[in-house]
Amino acid sequence: MLFNSLTFIVFFAIVLVLHQMPFSWRTKKTNLLIASYLFYATWNPPFVILIWISTLVDWHLAKRIFVETQQSKRKRLLLGSILVNLGLLGYFKYGEFLLHNWQLLMSTMGIDYQVPEWSIILPVGISFYTFQTMAYTLDVYLKRAEPSKNFLDFSLFVTFFPQLVAGPIVRPTHLIPQFETERKVTKNMFIWGLGLMTVGLFSKIVIADGMLAPIVDQVYKAKGAVIFTDAWLGTMAFAGQIFSDFAGYSTTAIGVSLALGFSLPTNFNFPYAAIGFSDFWRRWHISLSTWLRDYLYIPLGGNKKGARRTTINLMLTMLIGGLWHGASWTFVVWGGLHGLYLIIERILSKKFKGAQWLKKNSTRILLALMTYLLVCITWVFFRAQSFPQAFELIQSMFGFNSAERSVLPTVYLIEAIVVTIAMLFIHWKMRNTSLEAVVQKTPWFITGIVWGIMLILIIISQGSGDAFIYFQF
Repeated sequence: MLFNSLTFIVFFAIVLVLHQMPFSWRTKKTNLLIASYLFYATWNPPFVILIWISTLVDWHLAKRIFVETQQSKRKRLLLGSILVNLGLLGYFKYGEFLLHNWQLLMSTMGIDYQVPEWSIILPVGISFYTFQTMAYTLDVYLKRAEPSKNFLDFSLFVTFFPQLVAGPIVRPTHLIPQFETERKVTKNMFIWGLGLMTVGLFSKIVIADGMLAPIVDQVYKAKGAVIFTDAWLGTMAFAGQIFSDFAGYSTTAIGVSLALGFSLPTNFNFPYAAIGFSDFWRRWHISLSTWLRDYLYIPLGGNKKGARRTTINLMLTMLIGGLWHGASWTFVVWGGLHGLYLIIERILSKKFKGAQWLKKNSTRILLALMTYLLVCITWVFFRAQSFPQAFELIQSMFGFNSAERSVLPTVYLIEAIVVTIAMLFIHWKMRNTSLEAVVQKTPWFITGIVWGIMLILIIISQGSGDAFIYFQF
């Protein structure tokens, strides 16, 4: 079920009505749990079983980890949880990838190994809820939290439908306590929730799908090399598309939750205004970057074991972050490039620490633009379907390709330039503030007019109801 569909509007209206009925808090939570299972089952009902497996395994193992006193047994119980969760993720998401790479390895050794036909469907959102349930057992093991006392609360934490299939990846310490006591939805919460839903759907339907997706497809589905301008503008359009699409989902999810009385963490904070790559990852997909920091980078030693170990930890974390996005080496390269950027930034930061020219506004703007352009280069590997296509586009972007074929009509060129400039301007202006702060300072009638315009554009732009890009992860 897609947020950008009439089916979801009807579904959400029914959930809202049931949630406002004078039922007990337990009944309301049960209704939300059933609704969450129905929401997920609309893609493929049998895959609900995978969620049940993760729920039952982590519920029971976390309780045993909490009461166990012997560290060796606690480790074995944690390992059991990790093996079940990563085993399911590995089988469904990476099974075919591993088989094909094994075939390539065998062929280099002169062995003709035939890969079995792989017809397993990737369960939508499996990467998101796997990391979410793993955080629960890891927090209990690390003694950061106690296991939930209520199985209903834990089940709802795993399956809460607004963020189930594409995040944010919510920590158990953030969401489970919200299920423990009854939440009352105030008028302001409800209105703000509907407002965030409008912003999120506007980002997805109007900007990502309506304005930018056709430009991206024109460039990335072109046969053969494209000219310098098309390569850059097509990639910049994708930078805008993936932000508008993914941030649009996160914003809608936060709005849906707020309308029901629950809060979800912010997942994006105007990332294209980032000054440097550490700043970028503090602003882009925040729930994933903090998850990788807390459960991978820091346990590996973080930056506490010397420069060489820090470099290894950074690169390993980003490579795994890249592989988390998809079973393809192009995603690994995408993560590796970000790891390389972070390592170089770390070296340069030490060299120029305290330099006054870094504090100048003109320098900060220049560094932000440089960060954006370097991030755009990584997006080529994220969007390209193969390495040959990625390298061909990179060659065009750096002027090493003699292609003279233009695939973008003038109207697309203008649209890509206007949307990119507008996006960068908005991100920079919003860099040190928030949407809430801006709305509070804006006269109510102007907010109402903008809200109305967004709703009208959503209605007239509604097309095929394309799935969100991150559903494939």
